[in-house]
Amino acid sequence: MKKIILFFFTVLLFVHCTSIKRHNAQLNNLISAEKLKSDVDFTYRKLQELHPKLYWYSSEKDLDYKFDSIKTTITEPMTSFKFFKKLSPVVAAVRQGHVVVYPPTKKMRKKETKALLEKGIGPLSQFDFELFNEKLYVIKNNSHDKSIKIGTEVVTVNGTKPIDLIKEYSHFYSSDGFNTTLKTSTSGKRFSSFFTTANGLKDSLHYNFKYNDSLKTITIRRTKEDTTGNQAKKIEKKLLFKDKAKLKALRKKKRVNGYYSVEKNYNRNLNFLEKDSSVAVLKIRSFKIGDYKSFYRESFAKIAAYNSKALILDLRNNGGGRVTEIADLYSYLTYSTFVFLDKSEVVSKSSLFKGAYFYGGSVGVKALKTIFSPIIYSYILFTVNKKQDGKKYFKTQTKPRTMNKNAFKGKVYVLINGGSFSASSIISSNLKGSKRALFVGEETGGAFNGTVAGFMPRVKLPHSNIQIRMGVMYMAPHFKTTTDGRGIFPDMQIIPTIEDRIKENDPEINWILTDLRSGI
Repeated sequence: MKKIILFFFTVLLFVHCTSIKRHNAQLNNLISAEKLKSDVDFTYRKLQELHPKLYWYSSEKDLDYKFDSIKTTITEPMTSFKFFKKLSPVVAAVRQGHVVVYPPTKKMRKKETKALLEKGIGPLSQFDFELFNEKLYVIKNNSHDKSIKIGTEVVTVNGTKPIDLIKEYSHFYSSDGFNTTLKTSTSGKRFSSFFTTANGLKDSLHYNFKYNDSLKTITIRRTKEDTTGNQAKKIEKKLLFKDKAKLKALRKKKRVNGYYSVEKNYNRNLNFLEKDSSVAVLKIRSFKIGDYKSFYRESFAKIAAYNSKALILDLRNNGGGRVTEIADLYSYLTYSTFVFLDKSEVVSKSSLFKGAYFYGGSVGVKALKTIFSPIIYSYILFTVNKKQDGKKYFKTQTKPRTMNKNAFKGKVYVLINGGSFSASSIISSNLKGSKRALFVGEETGGAFNGTVAGFMPRVKLPHSNIQIRMGVMYMAPHFKTTTDGRGIFPDMQIIPTIEDRIKENDPEINWILTDLRSGI
């Protein structure tokens, strides 16, 4: 039996390695014009089959024209990457941020991945970047070269001007609707992925930096993590392991708050400002990892114990996550019984079934899904219903819910920016619509009137191997606005500058504290 199992896994490993080799070999192959045109038709057909609000921001006539027009420009064979650059702007014309085109990239075997990790951190990952006035700046330096100050401008990377690459790639993706803040807020952070997509992984890069009108060229190489102070950390860890209570508390915090091992920070944090802890700050980086129910239960109990008068909910650069989490968080902020979402529109019962249930997973997982598919399909059959408008809807978070017994009664501020997207925008829409909070920052990258997300399958194009991710459920907050296609606007607009980053100044928080102290 052991020999059979060993043989089975050997075969799987061989097939996997062969698949990787074949995939990488095809990256530079030229694909015929006819096959690429077929992939264009396939893309549009899948969008029509799965996306319930395809013509929300672009009319059917406009999208028909764009998809027909791109086929006329395909007159000769090209690589899948060149085709990606052609197809992406057309898909982005849907103006839905969850619709993303992924180019085929080189895959690595486990040994190659392990070897790369052992070599250390890449030359792009050693910095955090942000864009201000079309210039890319270093806002965090984790490299060994400490001469690179916060606020240093990145003039070129291997001869490439950052703004040129950022502008090119800005055509390949979209926000929800017509706002521009998502791109202005996140394009600097995305520069590293843009550069890697265009140039592949690099072990060294030549940076041209500018600081206080002084130019210098520095080569940054892939390097292992800075081990300075590791001895002190080892001693601290030994002491921690001896103290079982502290170790247990640390493990619990990582589990509840959600811990990002690469960034070495927590997904959720609760802090208090002012000497009397009268201002609580909830920083939520995403609505994804961690035990959110325990976190919010413990956090709001602590806020009540500290008798805080104001709460700042920081959703800046929060790209979204679980709807169940934001509904739970909202129950601690509302004044009364509430309905969180309207019924979610879907194209059809089969779109929810095929596009969500059968997406992803290993061969074994897909086999199990097939076995249970009659039960799941029966569930979808009874929960997806046609309304009088002729459209089909799926119920999720639509039942009236009561406010949590420990709901916060004081003043609520919400910090938002262009990086506040998806679930961040949905909870913000309900807080704004119910007049429960004052918003500070800039317009969100997600739309006020909802987004198409929920289950998000990736569809693989048959000839180019490009993948396209799309949502299959239109999820609408209970509150709406007449200004369609735009995000949640702040009551007080404050846009940070590079000087704020250099001085580690948070102008949005500062404004809120001033507002509270003035008694307004």
